[in-house]
Amino acid sequence: MMELYRKNNLDCSRATTRNYSTSFAMGVKMLNRKYRPGIYSIYGFVRYADEIVDTFFNQNQEEIFREFKEDTYKAIDRKFSINPIIDSFQNAVHKYHIDMELIEAFLRSMEMDLNQSVYRADQLKDYIYGSAEVVGLMCLRVFYFDEPEKYDELIAPARKLGEAFQKVNFLRDAQDDFENKGRIYFRNIDFNNFTEDIKKNIEKEIDQDFKEAYHGIKHLKKEVRFGVYLAYIYYLRLLRKIKRASAKDILKQRYRISNAKKAYLLANAYMKNSLNLF
Repeated sequence: MMELYRKNNLDCSRATTRNYSTSFAMGVKMLNRKYRPGIYSIYGFVRYADEIVDTFFNQNQEEIFREFKEDTYKAIDRKFSINPIIDSFQNAVHKYHIDMELIEAFLRSMEMDLNQSVYRADQLKDYIYGSAEVVGLMCLRVFYFDEPEKYDELIAPARKLGEAFQKVNFLRDAQDDFENKGRIYFRNIDFNNFTEDIKKNIEKEIDQDFKEAYHGIKHLKKEVRFGVYLAYIYYLRLLRKIKRASAKDILKQRYRISNAKKAYLLANAYMKNSLNLF
């Protein structure tokens, strides 16, 4: 019965991934089948933590998050949880030897969103590491849990990819973060005076992150490279769309990639990966 229990919990993580992010779910689907469960489990966990701090404003978020964090640590210690998302995650933690430091850093960053609205340079660095870079490292551990030397070799570009994704998210979600949640993630930025020059400087910074991340993607094993590359080009295209928008427009709407464009990018990425044109 435990096998059925684990399968049911993994199904919850898989459904969470598909319901919350069609783009990420498509990327996971392009991975070799044996890597998908671990990635679904990670995404479900980080998504639920993010929901606590970003959605339930009519609840006692600090108390709920404290309970979520305590339940996570207990589940990892017991190797079991009655919460399907947490149980699925703890199972991945043990199976793929995910470092506790990564989990603790992630939870710290999520907790920062409960009390932080404007981030200093040092705080922003810590926040991005915990909220995005470590998620990339968790996924990298799934890919290379039995190849520690290869994992170590790819840590830097994996972190850069997570950083690039998070910064694109900051621009994409600027309207909601600033107007509805009062959050400003970019250092020394006043969205009441958000100029084209400031926007371009941020975009240049993200371009460099993507450039460094790409070197790592090229060296991923073929079993996972296509899925990661697909997520990479989705975000790269989203950044391109944001670049074409004015600084004022960034605070008026949330930008996304159409399903038709995603289909085109998928076909293009498949051809490039199949022909090894990296």
